[in-house]
Amino acid sequence: MDNDLTQGTILKKLTFLALPIMATSFLQMAYNLTDMIWIGRLGASAVAAVGTAGVLMWLRFGVIALGRVGAEVKIAQTLGSKEIEKSNLYANTAITFTFLLGVLYGILLSVFKRSIIGFFNLQDPYVETLAIIYLQVIAFGMPLHFINQVLSGVFTGAGISKTPFRVNSIGLIMNLILDPIFIFAFDFGVRGAAYATILSQGIVTIAFVSTLIQGNRPYQNFQFRVQLHKEYLRTMLRISLPVALQNGLFTIISMFVARIVAMYGTSAIAVQKVGTQIEAISYMTAQGFGSALSAFIGQNYGAKRNDRVIEGFKVATRIMTYIGILTSLILFFGAEPLFKIFINEEPTTSMGVDYLRIISISQLFMCIEITLTGGMSGLGRTMTPALIGVTFNAARIPLAYLLSTFTLLGINGIWWTISGSSIVKGVALVLMTFFVLRHLQLMTVKTDDAYL
Repeated sequence: MDNDLTQGTILKKLTFLALPIMATSFLQMAYNLTDMIWIGRLGASAVAAVGTAGVLMWLRFGVIALGRVGAEVKIAQTLGSKEIEKSNLYANTAITFTFLLGVLYGILLSVFKRSIIGFFNLQDPYVETLAIIYLQVIAFGMPLHFINQVLSGVFTGAGISKTPFRVNSIGLIMNLILDPIFIFAFDFGVRGAAYATILSQGIVTIAFVSTLIQGNRPYQNFQFRVQLHKEYLRTMLRISLPVALQNGLFTIISMFVARIVAMYGTSAIAVQKVGTQIEAISYMTAQGFGSALSAFIGQNYGAKRNDRVIEGFKVATRIMTYIGILTSLILFFGAEPLFKIFINEEPTTSMGVDYLRIISISQLFMCIEITLTGGMSGLGRTMTPALIGVTFNAARIPLAYLLSTFTLLGINGIWWTISGSSIVKGVALVLMTFFVLRHLQLMTVKTDDAYL
Protein backbone atom coordinates (compact mmCIF):
# COMPACT_ATOMS: atom_id res chain seq x y z
CA MET A 1 0.00 0.00 0.00
CA ASP A 2 1.57 3.27 -1.16
CA ASN A 3 0.57 5.56 1.67
CA ASP A 4 3.69 7.76 1.81
CA LEU A 5 2.36 11.24 1.09
CA THR A 6 5.74 12.93 1.45
CA GLN A 7 6.85 11.81 -2.01
CA GLY A 8 5.38 12.07 -5.49
CA THR A 9 3.20 14.53 -7.38
CA ILE A 10 1.08 16.54 -4.96
CA LEU A 11 -2.01 16.74 -7.18
CA LYS A 12 -1.91 13.00 -7.81
CA LYS A 13 -1.34 12.11 -4.16
CA LEU A 14 -4.07 14.42 -2.91
CA THR A 15 -6.53 13.35 -5.58
CA PHE A 16 -6.03 9.62 -5.09
CA LEU A 17 -6.33 10.03 -1.34
CA ALA A 18 -9.36 12.30 -1.55
CA LEU A 19 -11.39 10.44 -4.19
CA PRO A 20 -12.30 7.39 -2.05
CA ILE A 21 -13.15 9.66 0.90
CA MET A 22 -15.29 11.83 -1.35
CA ALA A 23 -16.86 8.73 -2.89
CA THR A 24 -17.74 7.52 0.59
CA SER A 25 -19.27 10.92 1.28
CA PHE A 26 -21.31 10.71 -1.92
CA LEU A 27 -22.50 7.24 -0.97
CA GLN A 28 -23.44 8.56 2.46
CA MET A 29 -25.24 11.45 0.81
CA ALA A 30 -27.00 9.03 -1.55
CA TYR A 31 -28.11 7.00 1.45
CA ASN A 32 -29.31 10.09 3.34
CA LEU A 33 -31.23 11.29 0.31
CA THR A 34 -32.72 7.87 -0.40
CA ASP A 35 -33.58 7.46 3.26
CA MET A 36 -35.35 10.82 3.16
CA ILE A 37 -37.21 9.79 -0.01
CA TRP A 38 -38.53 6.61 1.66
CA ILE A 39 -39.41 8.47 4.84
CA GLY A 40 -40.98 11.24 2.74
CA ARG A 41 -43.50 8.70 1.49
CA LEU A 42 -44.73 8.46 5.06
CA GLY A 43 -45.53 12.19 4.95
CA ALA A 44 -44.12 15.52 6.11
CA SER A 45 -44.66 14.55 9.76
CA ALA A 46 -42.30 11.58 9.44
CA VAL A 47 -39.70 13.75 7.68
CA ALA A 48 -39.92 16.37 10.43
CA ALA A 49 -39.63 13.71 13.15
CA VAL A 50 -36.63 11.88 11.71
CA GLY A 51 -35.01 15.16 10.75
CA THR A 52 -35.39 16.48 14.28
CA ALA A 53 -33.95 13.34 15.87
CA GLY A 54 -31.28 13.38 13.17
CA VAL A 55 -29.82 16.52 14.74
CA LEU A 56 -28.52 14.24 17.49
CA MET A 57 -26.88 12.11 14.79
CA TRP A 58 -25.00 15.22 13.67
CA LEU A 59 -24.10 15.98 17.29
CA ARG A 60 -22.42 12.59 17.52
CA PHE A 61 -19.80 13.74 15.01
CA GLY A 62 -18.71 16.38 17.50
CA VAL A 63 -18.27 13.71 20.18
CA ILE A 64 -16.53 11.33 17.76
CA ALA A 65 -14.13 14.12 16.83
CA LEU A 66 -12.67 13.93 20.36
CA GLY A 67 -11.02 10.67 19.38
CA ARG A 68 -10.85 10.78 15.60
CA VAL A 69 -9.35 14.20 14.79
CA GLY A 70 -6.36 13.94 17.12
CA ALA A 71 -5.75 10.37 15.98
CA GLU A 72 -5.74 11.32 12.29
CA VAL A 73 -3.33 14.20 12.87
CA LYS A 74 -0.88 12.41 15.17
CA ILE A 75 -0.87 9.19 13.15
CA ALA A 76 -0.10 11.21 10.01
CA GLN A 77 2.62 13.24 11.72
CA THR A 78 4.30 10.27 13.42
CA LEU A 79 4.26 8.24 10.22
CA GLY A 80 5.79 11.23 8.43
CA SER A 81 8.59 11.30 11.01
CA LYS A 82 8.90 7.46 10.86
CA GLU A 83 7.89 6.88 14.52
CA ILE A 84 5.80 3.74 14.03
CA GLU A 85 5.50 2.74 17.70
CA LYS A 86 4.01 6.14 18.53
CA SER A 87 1.54 5.67 15.67
CA ASN A 88 0.40 2.42 17.28
CA LEU A 89 -0.07 4.05 20.67
CA TYR A 90 -2.12 6.90 19.18
CA ALA A 91 -4.25 4.48 17.13
CA ASN A 92 -4.97 2.10 20.01
CA THR A 93 -5.76 4.89 22.45
CA ALA A 94 -8.10 6.55 19.95
CA ILE A 95 -10.00 3.34 19.14
CA THR A 96 -10.50 2.40 22.80
CA PHE A 97 -11.43 5.92 23.90
CA THR A 98 -13.88 6.50 21.05
CA PHE A 99 -15.69 3.20 21.62
CA LEU A 100 -16.22 4.11 25.28
CA LEU A 101 -17.54 7.51 24.19
CA GLY A 102 -20.02 5.75 21.90
CA VAL A 103 -21.37 3.64 24.74
CA LEU A 104 -21.78 6.71 26.97
CA TYR A 105 -23.42 8.75 24.21
CA GLY A 106 -25.92 6.00 23.45
CA ILE A 107 -26.89 5.72 27.12
CA LEU A 108 -27.42 9.48 27.42
CA LEU A 109 -29.65 9.58 24.31
CA SER A 110 -31.73 6.69 25.58
CA VAL A 111 -32.19 8.10 29.09
CA PHE A 112 -32.91 11.70 28.10
CA LYS A 113 -34.74 11.13 24.79
CA ARG A 114 -37.99 12.84 25.84
CA SER A 115 -36.26 15.91 27.24
CA ILE A 116 -34.08 16.18 24.13
CA ILE A 117 -37.00 16.01 21.68
CA GLY A 118 -39.08 18.25 23.92
CA PHE A 119 -36.44 20.96 23.58
CA PHE A 120 -37.36 21.49 19.93
CA ASN A 121 -40.90 22.55 20.85
CA LEU A 122 -42.34 20.81 17.78
CA GLN A 123 -45.92 21.81 18.64
CA ASP A 124 -47.21 18.54 17.20
CA PRO A 125 -47.64 15.55 19.57
CA TYR A 126 -47.61 13.05 16.69
CA VAL A 127 -44.33 14.35 15.25
CA GLU A 128 -42.82 14.42 18.75
CA THR A 129 -43.82 10.79 19.38
CA LEU A 130 -42.27 9.65 16.11
CA ALA A 131 -39.05 11.51 16.89
CA ILE A 132 -38.79 9.87 20.33
CA ILE A 133 -39.36 6.42 18.82
CA TYR A 134 -36.64 6.97 16.22
CA LEU A 135 -34.15 8.34 18.76
CA GLN A 136 -34.75 5.48 21.21
CA VAL A 137 -33.87 2.85 18.61
CA ILE A 138 -30.94 4.69 17.05
CA ALA A 139 -29.32 5.21 20.49
CA PHE A 140 -28.48 1.50 20.72
CA GLY A 141 -26.34 1.73 17.58
CA MET A 142 -24.12 4.59 18.78
CA PRO A 143 -21.09 2.45 19.76
CA LEU A 144 -21.08 0.99 16.23
CA HIS A 145 -21.17 4.47 14.64
CA PHE A 146 -18.30 5.61 16.86
CA ILE A 147 -16.00 2.63 16.29
CA ASN A 148 -16.54 2.73 12.51
CA GLN A 149 -15.71 6.43 12.34
CA VAL A 150 -12.48 6.16 14.33
CA LEU A 151 -11.29 3.13 12.33
CA SER A 152 -11.91 5.12 9.15
CA GLY A 153 -9.88 7.94 10.69
CA VAL A 154 -6.95 5.66 11.53
CA PHE A 155 -6.74 4.47 7.91
CA THR A 156 -7.16 8.00 6.54
CA GLY A 157 -4.49 9.42 8.84
CA ALA A 158 -2.13 6.74 7.52
CA GLY A 159 -2.82 7.92 3.97
CA ILE A 160 -5.11 5.03 3.01
CA SER A 161 -8.64 5.91 1.99
CA LYS A 162 -9.60 2.99 -0.27
CA THR A 163 -10.12 0.55 2.59
CA PRO A 164 -12.58 2.77 4.53
CA PHE A 165 -14.36 3.44 1.23
CA ARG A 166 -14.82 -0.26 0.46
CA VAL A 167 -15.89 -1.13 4.00
CA ASN A 168 -18.29 1.79 4.44
CA SER A 169 -19.72 1.17 0.97
CA ILE A 170 -20.89 -2.26 2.12
CA GLY A 171 -22.86 -0.69 4.96
CA LEU A 172 -24.33 2.07 2.83
CA ILE A 173 -25.50 -0.35 0.16
CA MET A 174 -27.02 -2.59 2.83
CA ASN A 175 -28.81 0.44 4.26
CA LEU A 176 -30.27 1.28 0.87
CA ILE A 177 -31.59 -2.28 0.61
CA LEU A 178 -32.87 -2.59 4.15
CA ASP A 179 -34.64 0.79 4.36
CA PRO A 180 -37.70 -0.06 2.23
CA ILE A 181 -37.85 -3.55 3.72
CA PHE A 182 -37.99 -2.37 7.33
CA ILE A 183 -40.03 0.79 6.68
CA PHE A 184 -42.70 -0.67 4.37
CA ALA A 185 -42.43 -4.46 4.01
CA PHE A 186 -42.29 -4.95 7.79
CA ASP A 187 -44.43 -1.83 8.29
CA PHE A 188 -42.15 -0.45 11.03
CA GLY A 189 -42.32 3.14 9.73
CA VAL A 190 -39.70 5.49 11.18
CA ARG A 191 -38.65 2.76 13.60
CA GLY A 192 -37.72 0.66 10.58
CA ALA A 193 -35.39 3.36 9.28
CA ALA A 194 -33.53 3.24 12.59
CA TYR A 195 -33.35 -0.58 12.54
CA ALA A 196 -31.88 -0.49 9.03
CA THR A 197 -29.23 2.01 10.10
CA ILE A 198 -28.13 0.02 13.15
CA LEU A 199 -27.92 -3.28 11.26
CA SER A 200 -25.93 -1.66 8.45
CA GLN A 201 -23.45 -0.14 10.93
CA GLY A 202 -23.00 -3.54 12.53
CA ILE A 203 -22.11 -4.98 9.15
CA VAL A 204 -19.52 -2.20 8.67
CA THR A 205 -17.92 -3.03 12.04
CA ILE A 206 -17.71 -6.72 11.13
CA ALA A 207 -16.17 -5.80 7.76
CA PHE A 208 -13.53 -3.60 9.43
CA VAL A 209 -12.56 -6.34 11.89
CA SER A 210 -12.42 -8.91 9.09
CA THR A 211 -10.23 -6.59 7.01
CA LEU A 212 -7.74 -6.16 9.86
CA ILE A 213 -7.65 -9.90 10.58
CA GLN A 214 -6.89 -10.59 6.90
CA GLY A 215 -3.83 -8.34 7.11
CA ASN A 216 -5.12 -5.26 5.29
CA ARG A 217 -3.85 -2.75 7.84
CA PRO A 218 -3.43 1.05 7.82
CA TYR A 219 0.37 0.83 7.90
CA GLN A 220 3.14 -1.72 8.28
CA ASN A 221 3.60 -3.06 11.83
CA PHE A 222 0.17 -1.84 12.92
CA GLN A 223 -0.87 -3.73 16.05
CA PHE A 224 -4.14 -3.23 17.88
CA ARG A 225 -4.40 -3.52 21.65
CA VAL A 226 -7.13 -2.31 23.97
CA GLN A 227 -5.34 0.46 25.84
CA LEU A 228 -5.72 4.03 27.04
CA HIS A 229 -2.32 5.72 27.20
CA LYS A 230 -2.90 8.91 29.22
CA GLU A 231 -0.05 10.93 27.73
CA TYR A 232 -1.09 10.17 24.16
CA LEU A 233 -4.75 10.74 24.97
CA ARG A 234 -3.95 14.20 26.36
CA THR A 235 -1.96 15.06 23.24
CA MET A 236 -4.82 13.99 20.98
CA LEU A 237 -7.40 15.84 23.04
CA ARG A 238 -5.43 19.10 22.79
CA ILE A 239 -5.85 18.83 19.03
CA SER A 240 -9.34 17.32 19.04
CA LEU A 241 -11.07 19.43 21.67
CA PRO A 242 -11.41 22.67 19.65
CA VAL A 243 -12.80 20.72 16.68
CA ALA A 244 -15.13 18.67 18.88
CA LEU A 245 -16.42 21.79 20.60
CA GLN A 246 -16.93 23.50 17.24
CA ASN A 247 -18.85 20.53 15.84
CA GLY A 248 -20.86 20.04 19.01
CA LEU A 249 -21.70 23.72 19.39
CA PHE A 250 -22.62 23.85 15.70
CA THR A 251 -25.23 21.18 16.30
CA ILE A 252 -26.48 22.84 19.50
CA ILE A 253 -26.72 26.17 17.68
CA SER A 254 -28.62 24.39 14.91
CA MET A 255 -31.04 23.12 17.53
CA PHE A 256 -31.79 26.68 18.64
CA VAL A 257 -32.19 27.74 15.00
CA ALA A 258 -34.52 24.77 14.52
CA ARG A 259 -36.71 26.11 17.33
CA ILE A 260 -37.05 29.35 15.38
CA VAL A 261 -37.88 27.40 12.23
CA ALA A 262 -40.50 25.41 14.14
CA MET A 263 -42.42 28.65 14.71
CA TYR A 264 -43.41 28.43 11.03
CA GLY A 265 -44.91 24.94 11.32
CA THR A 266 -44.27 21.38 10.18
CA SER A 267 -43.73 22.37 6.53
CA ALA A 268 -40.88 24.71 7.51
CA ILE A 269 -39.24 21.96 9.58
CA ALA A 270 -39.50 19.54 6.66
CA VAL A 271 -38.00 22.14 4.30
CA GLN A 272 -34.94 22.59 6.47
CA LYS A 273 -34.42 18.86 6.94
CA VAL A 274 -34.78 18.01 3.25
CA GLY A 275 -32.80 21.09 2.19
CA THR A 276 -29.95 20.14 4.51
CA GLN A 277 -29.79 16.68 2.96
CA ILE A 278 -29.62 18.14 -0.55
CA GLU A 279 -26.99 20.66 0.50
CA ALA A 280 -24.86 17.74 1.68
CA ILE A 281 -23.70 17.35 -1.93
CA SER A 282 -21.12 20.05 -1.24
CA TYR A 283 -20.79 19.77 2.53
CA MET A 284 -19.83 16.10 2.55
CA THR A 285 -17.58 16.48 -0.48
CA ALA A 286 -15.68 19.25 1.28
CA GLN A 287 -15.51 17.19 4.48
CA GLY A 288 -13.98 14.33 2.54
CA PHE A 289 -11.43 16.53 0.84
CA GLY A 290 -10.68 18.23 4.17
CA SER A 291 -9.87 14.83 5.71
CA ALA A 292 -7.56 14.00 2.81
CA LEU A 293 -5.81 17.35 3.11
CA SER A 294 -5.40 16.86 6.86
CA ALA A 295 -3.60 13.53 6.31
CA PHE A 296 -1.46 14.98 3.52
CA ILE A 297 -0.48 18.06 5.53
CA GLY A 298 0.12 15.97 8.67
CA GLN A 299 2.57 13.58 7.02
CA ASN A 300 4.48 16.33 5.23
CA TYR A 301 4.55 18.57 8.30
CA GLY A 302 5.87 15.65 10.35
CA ALA A 303 8.54 15.06 7.69
CA LYS A 304 9.39 18.82 7.75
CA ARG A 305 8.41 19.21 4.08
CA ASN A 306 7.02 22.75 4.36
CA ASP A 307 7.25 23.23 0.60
CA ARG A 308 4.79 20.38 0.04
CA VAL A 309 2.57 21.67 2.87
CA ILE A 310 2.23 25.05 1.16
CA GLU A 311 1.63 23.58 -2.28
CA GLY A 312 -0.88 21.10 -0.83
CA PHE A 313 -3.00 23.96 0.50
CA LYS A 314 -2.91 25.70 -2.88
CA VAL A 315 -3.87 22.60 -4.87
CA ALA A 316 -6.72 21.71 -2.49
CA THR A 317 -8.12 25.25 -2.57
CA ARG A 318 -8.17 25.30 -6.38
CA ILE A 319 -10.00 21.99 -6.57
CA MET A 320 -12.62 22.95 -3.98
CA THR A 321 -13.17 26.29 -5.71
CA TYR A 322 -14.29 24.45 -8.85
CA ILE A 323 -16.51 22.10 -6.84
CA GLY A 324 -18.04 24.95 -4.84
CA ILE A 325 -18.94 26.94 -7.95
CA LEU A 326 -20.44 23.88 -9.64
CA THR A 327 -22.53 23.05 -6.58
CA SER A 328 -23.82 26.62 -6.33
CA LEU A 329 -25.00 26.49 -9.94
CA ILE A 330 -26.70 23.10 -9.46
CA LEU A 331 -28.56 24.16 -6.31
CA PHE A 332 -29.64 27.52 -7.72
CA PHE A 333 -30.86 26.47 -11.17
CA GLY A 334 -32.04 23.00 -10.15
CA ALA A 335 -33.75 24.01 -6.91
CA GLU A 336 -37.31 23.12 -7.91
CA PRO A 337 -36.77 19.70 -9.52
CA LEU A 338 -34.34 18.73 -6.76
CA PHE A 339 -36.75 19.53 -3.95
CA LYS A 340 -39.73 17.93 -5.71
CA ILE A 341 -37.90 14.60 -5.63
CA PHE A 342 -38.60 14.53 -1.90
CA ILE A 343 -41.73 16.58 -1.30
CA ASN A 344 -44.12 17.79 -3.98
CA GLU A 345 -46.83 19.59 -2.08
CA GLU A 346 -47.48 23.29 -1.50
CA PRO A 347 -46.55 25.42 0.33
CA THR A 348 -43.62 23.17 1.30
CA THR A 349 -42.21 23.02 -2.24
CA SER A 350 -42.12 26.79 -2.72
CA MET A 351 -40.43 27.24 0.65
CA GLY A 352 -37.91 24.54 -0.27
CA VAL A 353 -37.01 26.23 -3.56
CA ASP A 354 -36.34 29.51 -1.72
CA TYR A 355 -34.14 27.65 0.77
CA LEU A 356 -31.97 26.00 -1.89
CA ARG A 357 -31.49 29.17 -3.94
CA ILE A 358 -30.51 31.26 -0.92
CA ILE A 359 -28.13 28.59 0.40
CA SER A 360 -26.57 28.09 -3.05
CA ILE A 361 -24.90 31.51 -2.82
CA SER A 362 -22.66 30.39 0.05
CA GLN A 363 -21.58 26.95 -1.23
CA LEU A 364 -18.19 28.09 -2.58
CA PHE A 365 -17.29 29.73 0.74
CA MET A 366 -18.48 26.75 2.75
CA CYS A 367 -16.41 24.32 0.66
CA ILE A 368 -13.26 26.40 1.09
CA GLU A 369 -13.85 26.87 4.82
CA ILE A 370 -14.22 23.14 5.48
CA THR A 371 -11.23 22.20 3.32
CA LEU A 372 -8.88 24.76 4.85
CA THR A 373 -10.02 23.74 8.32
CA GLY A 374 -8.94 20.19 7.49
CA GLY A 375 -5.55 21.46 6.36
CA MET A 376 -5.10 23.44 9.57
CA SER A 377 -5.91 20.29 11.55
CA GLY A 378 -3.04 18.55 9.76
CA LEU A 379 -0.73 21.24 11.15
CA GLY A 380 -2.22 20.71 14.61
CA ARG A 381 -3.71 24.22 14.52
CA THR A 382 -7.33 23.66 15.42
CA MET A 383 -8.05 26.48 17.87
CA THR A 384 -8.38 29.50 15.53
CA PRO A 385 -10.59 27.76 12.92
CA ALA A 386 -12.78 26.55 15.79
CA LEU A 387 -13.10 30.07 17.20
CA ILE A 388 -14.06 31.43 13.79
CA GLY A 389 -16.65 28.70 13.33
CA VAL A 390 -18.18 28.99 16.78
CA THR A 391 -18.35 32.80 16.69
CA PHE A 392 -20.19 33.14 13.41
CA ASN A 393 -22.34 30.05 13.94
CA ALA A 394 -23.49 31.45 17.29
CA ALA A 395 -24.38 34.71 15.56
CA ARG A 396 -26.99 32.77 13.59
CA ILE A 397 -29.33 32.54 16.60
CA PRO A 398 -30.03 36.25 17.18
CA LEU A 399 -29.75 37.13 13.48
CA ALA A 400 -32.15 34.38 12.41
CA TYR A 401 -34.70 35.52 14.98
CA LEU A 402 -34.36 39.21 14.12
CA LEU A 403 -34.45 38.82 10.33
CA SER A 404 -37.35 36.36 10.37
CA THR A 405 -39.42 38.22 12.98
CA PHE A 406 -38.82 41.92 12.40
CA THR A 407 -38.31 42.11 8.61
CA LEU A 408 -40.41 41.28 5.55
CA LEU A 409 -38.12 38.32 4.81
CA GLY A 410 -40.07 36.03 7.12
CA ILE A 411 -38.68 32.51 7.19
CA ASN A 412 -36.27 33.41 4.38
CA GLY A 413 -34.50 35.59 6.95
CA ILE A 414 -33.34 32.36 8.61
CA TRP A 415 -31.95 30.99 5.34
CA TRP A 416 -30.17 34.30 4.59
CA THR A 417 -28.60 34.21 8.05
CA ILE A 418 -27.21 30.71 7.48
CA SER A 419 -25.92 31.59 4.01
CA GLY A 420 -24.38 34.90 5.07
CA SER A 421 -22.54 33.45 8.07
CA SER A 422 -21.05 30.72 5.84
CA ILE A 423 -19.69 33.39 3.50
CA VAL A 424 -18.05 35.27 6.38
CA LYS A 425 -16.48 32.07 7.77
CA GLY A 426 -15.06 31.18 4.38
CA VAL A 427 -13.43 34.59 3.96
CA ALA A 428 -12.01 34.46 7.50
CA LEU A 429 -10.44 31.02 6.91
CA VAL A 430 -8.83 32.19 3.68
CA LEU A 431 -7.23 35.15 5.47
CA MET A 432 -6.04 32.96 8.34
CA THR A 433 -4.55 30.39 5.96
CA PHE A 434 -2.73 33.11 4.03
CA PHE A 435 -0.91 34.28 7.17
CA VAL A 436 -0.09 30.73 8.33
CA LEU A 437 1.34 29.75 4.94
CA ARG A 438 3.28 33.00 4.77
CA HIS A 439 4.89 32.11 8.10
CA LEU A 440 5.75 28.58 6.88
CA GLN A 441 7.22 30.03 3.70
CA LEU A 442 9.47 32.37 5.69
CA MET A 443 10.57 29.45 7.89
CA THR A 444 11.45 27.44 4.79
CA VAL A 445 13.50 30.30 3.35
CA LYS A 446 15.40 30.75 6.62
CA THR A 447 16.15 27.02 6.79
CA ASP A 448 17.45 27.02 3.22
CA ASP A 449 19.61 30.10 3.91
CA ALA A 450 21.09 28.46 7.02
CA TYR A 451 21.87 25.32 5.04
CA LEU A 452 23.62 27.36 2.33
